[in-house]
This record gives sequence, C-alpha cells and structure tokens, in this order.
Amino acid sequence: MFVATAAIAVYLCATLYQVLQLRQHPNLRVTPLFLVAAVAIALHGYVSLRWVFTAKGLDFSLFPMSTAISFTINLIVLISSFRKPVHNLFLLLFPLAAIILATTILVGSTHVPWQAVSAPIGTHIFISILAYSLMSIAALQAALLALQNWRLRHKRLGSWLQVVPPLQTMEALLFEVLWAGFILLTLSLITGFLFFEDFFAQHLAHKSVFALCSWLFYAILLWGRHMKGWRGNTAIRWTLIGFFAMVLAYWGSKFVIEVLLG
Repeated sequence: MFVATAAIAVYLCATLYQVLQLRQHPNLRVTPLFLVAAVAIALHGYVSLRWVFTAKGLDFSLFPMSTAISFTINLIVLISSFRKPVHNLFLLLFPLAAIILATTILVGSTHVPWQAVSAPIGTHIFISILAYSLMSIAALQAALLALQNWRLRHKRLGSWLQVVPPLQTMEALLFEVLWAGFILLTLSLITGFLFFEDFFAQHLAHKSVFALCSWLFYAILLWGRHMKGWRGNTAIRWTLIGFFAMVLAYWGSKFVIEVLLG
C-alpha cells in the first residue's frame, strides 16, 4: 500500500508540475517531467505486478487489471514521448492513473485468483492488454483532436495551439497508434478464438460480441482512411465509437460480472 500511495503522490506532483509549467510558458521543459514520470510509472509497475501476480495466483479481476492496463498506457506514452510530441497526454493519464490506484487500494480484488495460466492464455492476455492500451491512447488522441478542432472552429486559440502539436501531426500520430492497436486487437481476437474453447459461452458472449464490434468499427475507419481519405471529425467519431465498444467488451463486462453480479 505504501508503494501505491507513493505512486499516486508522484503522479499528482508530475501533473501539478506540468500544469504550472504550461501556465508560465507553453514550451514545457520535458526533462524534469520525464524523470518524475519515470519514477511514478516504475512505482506503478511494481504495484501492478504485486496486485496481478499474488501469492494465491494470478488476479485478473477488474481493478488489478485496470492498474496494469493504466501502467502499460503510461509506459507506452512515456517511451513514445522521446521521439513524438505526445507527453501532453500525461495531463489526462496521470490523474486517471492516480484515481485507478486509489480505487484499487480501497476496493481490492473482486474475483478469485487463477492458480495457473497456460502459455497460450498468457499470450492472449498480454496481447489484449497491449491492444486495449494502444486503443486507449488513440481515444485520448481523438479527444484532444476534437477539442483542437472545436477551438479552431470557434476561434478560441489562446495558448492552446502552442501547447499541442499541429493538427496534421496529431492526426498522423492518431492513425499510427490506430494501426498498431488494430493489428494487436486482431491478434487478440485470433488467439481468443484459438485458445478458448468457450469463446462464445454465456459468460463470454457479450464480451466477444462487443470486441468483434470494436474490431469492425476500427476496420471501417482504417479502410475509410486508406480508400476515402477520412480525417477530422469523421476519424474522431469512428475512433471513439470503436473505443466505446472496446470499453463495453472489457471493463463493462467485468464490472457487471464481478461487481454487480458478484
């Protein structure tokens, strides 16, 4: 619990530093931010491992897995920030990570840990976590693009345009993340079909259906981008629709089964 509390504190300190720096000058000094972010993410990763890999087995319940996915998202963004201007996503990700950690401390596990997991199932879970993480990043990118478009359309420029990358850069980053996430989501579905004999059993049916819907929405978006040149609000809408279906597939189904019905 001490390490989790420390991770929350460092996340909040990093958020406060970023907010204060951006208020003073839009050209953020990223080196101190990256150092503090690395500490917070390292603490977060340690806690996630302890909560998932427990003495009683592997805990894949809602809140421990949410902390693991949140950690993966932050780690991907931190690594990407060294070559792409995506560090402003931390303004949303760090407070969210702190909330998830605090909730997990208060609520804890909502399911009996698995005693053992085979290599194929472990591979499926790992790929799924990466897919969910990348699509979460894409959804945040889409939300920032929507806000950027709205401010441009209503001529509320201010310092916002100096804080975020140009629209074309943001959109290019969005589709890079979407392609990577779509490939991993496809692999996640394939491994799910191959390694789960009851992939469409009653307790997994809704999850499988929403996951397939999410894959279909992303496939349509990427097809439209390649064939029709979709961009702007069209790309934003399809990205968010696909992510909403993914949220229902994973977090929605887990919440219903483990919290409401558990």
